[in-house]
Amino acid sequence: MKHHRLRVNMIECEAHGVCAELFPERVRLDEWGYPIIDDEPIPASLMRHARRAVQNCPKLALIIADE
Repeated sequence: MKHHRLRVNMIECEAHGVCAELFPERVRLDEWGYPIIDDEPIPASLMRHARRAVQNCPKLALIIADE
């Protein structure tokens, strides 16, 4: 069974915080505003929220990885 997990490219990320605003179920921000991603697989019930966060990342640093 394939699992989907949220990943962030920290080199591209500029700490805008949009991901945490749009997907607080799996993303929180560190003291500098960079995302800390929950490593648990994304359940189907949250995939819509995850996709919205990925699509709205200003630097396209957020992805959904198939594992």
